[in-house]
Amino acid sequence: MRLDFLIDGNNFDMAGEASSSVKRTLTKLGVAPPLVKRAAISMYEAEINAFIHGGGGSAHVEISDEKIEMVVEDSGDGIPDLDLAMQEGWSTASEQVRRMGFGAGMGLPNIKKNSDVLSIETEKGQGTKVTMIIYIREDKNT
Repeated sequence: MRLDFLIDGNNFDMAGEASSSVKRTLTKLGVAPPLVKRAAISMYEAEINAFIHGGGGSAHVEISDEKIEMVVEDSGDGIPDLDLAMQEGWSTASEQVRRMGFGAGMGLPNIKKNSDVLSIETEKGQGTKVTMIIYIREDKNT
C-alpha cells in the first residue's frame, strides 16, 4: 500500500496531518501498536521538520507485510551540519517556532531512536530527503 502527502509549508493547521493519517492506516491494518507508535513519531518529526525548516514538501509511505518505509522530502536550504543536527538539543528553529512549542532539537534524534533504518540526504541549498524504515517482521530487524 502506498500513501502520498503534500506538506504545505504555509498552513500550520495542517502540520501533522500526514503522520496522523499514517497512524490511522497502520492501526486499521492491524500493525502492532508499538510499531504504529514508532512510525507515527518518526513520521511526525520528519513532517514537522519539513514544515518548519524546509517550507513544506512531500511524504511517501510504502506499507508491506515486512516493513513501513517513509520518505519525507523538502526543497529547503538543507542541513548545514548533519552531525550537529543529530545531537539532542541542537536546533536552528526560529524564536517564533520555539514559542509555539517546537524546535527543541529532538526531531532527528527521535527519528533515529524510533526507526530501524534512517537515511538522510541533504545538501546546502538543495533540500533534504529523510528515509525511515521500520520493520514489521521480527526476522528483518536483525
